[in-house]
Amino acid sequence: MQFSHIDSDCYQRFLNELSVQYADSLNILQVDNGAFHKTKSLQIPDNIILLFQPAYCPELNPIERLWQHLKKDLCWVLFKDLMQLQTKVDELLAQLNNETVASITGYSFILDALSVANIL
Repeated sequence: MQFSHIDSDCYQRFLNELSVQYADSLNILQVDNGAFHKTKSLQIPDNIILLFQPAYCPELNPIERLWQHLKKDLCWVLFKDLMQLQTKVDELLAQLNNETVASITGYSFILDALSVANIL
């Protein structure tokens, strides 16, 4: 699922789709304090928990590590247009497997918390 922008409507669609795709599991999303994560109109599905990270702490967000990993293959490439960049990002994302993502994003404090909660 890709969006040209992000707002509360897009985020609601994302949450709804995530909830359906992973209906048999409890899904914990670590999120920053973006306005669209906190809007009062947002309806969080029952199988999703939003875990808010402290303000101004992007280094605590696992997605930042994933982007850092992807940028290794993008940093010295000159793309002729945005579509070519999007195609390359799509290719890189398609190459990722669960083990790679877990090794990149598996912060010890997250893994410890999941273990204590008997989720991991």
